[in-house]
Amino acid sequence: MSPLETTLIGLAVMLLLGMPIYMSLIVSAVIALVTGDILPLSVIHNSLFEGLNIFPLLAIPCFVVAGTLMEYGNITHQIIEVAKQLVGRVHGGLGITTILACTFFAAISGSGPGTVAAVGTLLVPAMIKSGYSKDYAAAAASSGGTIGILIPPSNPMIIYAILSNTSVTAMFTAGFIPGFIVAFSMIMTAYMLARKGSFKGEDEVAPFHLTTFLKSCGKSFFALATPVIILGSIYSGYATPVEASVVAIVWALFVGICINRTLKPVHIYRSLLEGAMTCGVILLIVGASSLFGKILTFEEAPQRLTSLVLGISENPQMVLLMIVVVLYMLGMFMETLSTIIILVPVLLPVILALGIDPIHFGIILVVTNNVAMLTPPLGVNLFVASRIAGISVERISVAVIPYLIALTLCILLFCFIPSLSTWLPEVLGYGQ
Repeated sequence: MSPLETTLIGLAVMLLLGMPIYMSLIVSAVIALVTGDILPLSVIHNSLFEGLNIFPLLAIPCFVVAGTLMEYGNITHQIIEVAKQLVGRVHGGLGITTILACTFFAAISGSGPGTVAAVGTLLVPAMIKSGYSKDYAAAAASSGGTIGILIPPSNPMIIYAILSNTSVTAMFTAGFIPGFIVAFSMIMTAYMLARKGSFKGEDEVAPFHLTTFLKSCGKSFFALATPVIILGSIYSGYATPVEASVVAIVWALFVGICINRTLKPVHIYRSLLEGAMTCGVILLIVGASSLFGKILTFEEAPQRLTSLVLGISENPQMVLLMIVVVLYMLGMFMETLSTIIILVPVLLPVILALGIDPIHFGIILVVTNNVAMLTPPLGVNLFVASRIAGISVERISVAVIPYLIALTLCILLFCFIPSLSTWLPEVLGYGQ
């Protein structure tokens, strides 16, 4: 048995036994090194260190800390209040407000489950209190949270950019148009489901008046300025994504302490703890994947897969559709970042051989992982929404099916129209 076969079989066995992803990667790689004698054992600690010593990874814990600080600092609540004025009185007004708030908060947090928790905690109880079914409320929150990994800044985009040697700023730029298309499809789905279920808007919300709306925006100016500050610092060239993540923390502290005056020392501690825990999990997987990737590269796994795929079809769209199907299946059992970390080193040579823009592929990879957040048994957004709404994951899994259909249609659109992903980076000079 070749070292490559030993590695892949070992990985499959470890995952089936329920071993954590990082341990599965390390153990299967070490087994291949010991039994195959293909590389010196010193590659283990060298690869683990190389995988951790990547500067752009610093952006991830900082964005998580910033998002948590903004939740405690009342910024999320202010965003929701402004969104509610826009659509609060239409059918499914609170459901649409949830998705709009998720879209706005996504430009702060970069985390899908984090977006569900921040927005859902406020709006799911409000929807239930206003007569919406728990199924509808939980489905709207969990589906809206998927936008959190598509609208920049996005933690999965940062990981993909590092692994594919692509500009993080280019990936962030590419996420805007697909992100708003996905958000619009979610809003339309929420609206149609609300009409079918006769979930009317909130009567307590006053009819829309431009003057009142502008006054509300003025009161929430610092909250609404948050994504402009963060993303503007990146695209203006004043800050790298890592530096912008630190700017986000400073801005969150300023608004929470000096403007809204709701941020306490205990909130800062909890935010730092959340950032450390999130970063710890990611770094373990990234470091382990670096070792695993060394063996795959040495055994020419990417080249073998490229030859196999090209033997089936050389049509870029057909290959992308095959990859999407694989990602749909893997997403049911693997966490988003783990899927990206394991598959990108293997799939990227196939993509490049077919002439597919890596930015285009990165967007499809991220959007398809949106689906993974809504599919059991490992749909993380479902578990967060389940806890907030107080209903079973099984009930939410059925309720999100219309949103999954909408997401699938968006994925097909992105597969067949690459310019939706690549046009904006090319215009702004970030393209490959």
